[in-house]
Amino acid sequence: MSQEIEEQIAHLTRTVDDLSDVIARQEREIARLARRVGLLLEREAEREADGAGTIPLADQRPPHW
Repeated sequence: MSQEIEEQIAHLTRTVDDLSDVIARQEREIARLARRVGLLLEREAEREADGAGTIPLADQRPPHW
């Protein structure tokens, strides 16, 4: 019985370590994507500011209307 418990603990420890690695990778990826979104928002704001007097693309009607 003791060996079964030790095997289960070893398995659970491995699972926790694997999940911890996954979470760490996801955290880095989310941070990277958040930075990219921030840069894209800044770029879009600058583009819209440079085109003062024009209708922003997001507000334009599609050509088929």
